[in-house]
Amino acid sequence: MSDTFQIGLFDSGVGGLSVLRAVAHELPAHDLVYFADQKYCPYGPRPASEIRARSTRITEFLMAEQCEVVVVACNTASAAALAYLRARFPHTPFIGMEPAIKPAASATRSGKIAVLATRGTLEGKLFSRTRAHYARDVQVQTVYPTDWVERVERGDIDSPETLASVRAVIEPLLEAGVDEIALGCTHYPFLIPVIQAVAGGRATVLDPSEAVARQTARVAPRHPARQAGAAHAQFYTSGDANEFARVASKLLQMQNTLVFRSDI
Repeated sequence: MSDTFQIGLFDSGVGGLSVLRAVAHELPAHDLVYFADQKYCPYGPRPASEIRARSTRITEFLMAEQCEVVVVACNTASAAALAYLRARFPHTPFIGMEPAIKPAASATRSGKIAVLATRGTLEGKLFSRTRAHYARDVQVQTVYPTDWVERVERGDIDSPETLASVRAVIEPLLEAGVDEIALGCTHYPFLIPVIQAVAGGRATVLDPSEAVARQTARVAPRHPARQAGAAHAQFYTSGDANEFARVASKLLQMQNTLVFRSDI
């Protein structure tokens, strides 16, 4: 077997970096390849057929980069394309995203939880099945924060305007008695400090990234990895490489992030 095994991840933009961060922590000896489809960001308003087409093209790109496991680090792409990708590439393990409804429903004391996600995720069959299976006995409020993805894409995660936007979403949920908030978009974890500041301990914020990283680890050990400490991450974007590097450096607190543009 090759010793160049890599894990591929993709998202519509920088949001999936929250998943990359968790995967890198869980699997520090594995090389990672990340693709941000910023030319088509956001995915939320796009039809499922277009998201499937883009997801297929990106998967082919990652496979050409010797990625043998692919993490669909995007809730909207997971809802629209995960089943399709698994059928199209049956020999490639895929790990997808879904809102943390199950732990939220199990942990709630008030019987009221919230799911924050894009419209594409909330209207998808995957979310509908998960909700029906795990949240039948609790009240579920679904919210689509209209500007959060764009704010994170700009690296605007700590401005007064972002605080006001987060407050406008979170305060009504708290007033309604919600005590568990499940994040259903990989961009949103970068706003957790702001969400927690608004919540003031009145609700728990659930990020599924660590669970996805653990699932990736269950798949990856069957393949060879580099020696610990030798791993690295390679970044690609279909958008502006310099802007991606600027935002990624802020979100991941990294210096000199090298990013390549790929117009696939």
